[in-house]
Amino acid sequence: MGMIGNLYRVSPEELEEILRNSSILEDKVYSEDQISSEYLLDLDKSWEGIFYLLTGFGINDMEEVKPPLSWAIFGEQMIDEEQDMGYGPATYRTPEQVKVLNLALATISEDTLHERYNSKAMMEAGVYPQIWDQEEAFEYLQENFKQLKEFYAIAEKEQNAVISFLN
Repeated sequence: MGMIGNLYRVSPEELEEILRNSSILEDKVYSEDQISSEYLLDLDKSWEGIFYLLTGFGINDMEEVKPPLSWAIFGEQMIDEEQDMGYGPATYRTPEQVKVLNLALATISEDTLHERYNSKAMMEAGVYPQIWDQEEAFEYLQENFKQLKEFYAIAEKEQNAVISFLN
């Protein structure tokens, strides 16, 4: 168990529906016929590690990070601040924000990510889930980052909004 990061692609119309009635999101995520994996990206526990490599900050210092990279894991806008998706409310990025973010992510290579990887600094900063001193930790982040980039590239191409939540 642990805090699992999730990204969910939706059309602008679906986002509007969810903003009007946030229970739709919970129904989609936690129903028996859950969201198709084509639209949902499960980042497992890599979400804060990816955020750290992209920004140099942990989630506790998120306000220090400027967009668009600050949007990689969480958006600035909440779906419903009263709704708990497991570990707090869901946030979202508009299709316009997704486009800007995707352009920024496209400039970050796996080599750049590797250059930014510092297991000692990540452990000292308390970056969840505190596994960064393990041998395979960077590969874990690298694989999830690759999926994240692909996810945002598809979201931009399809002019989707992206919702994120921890559960």
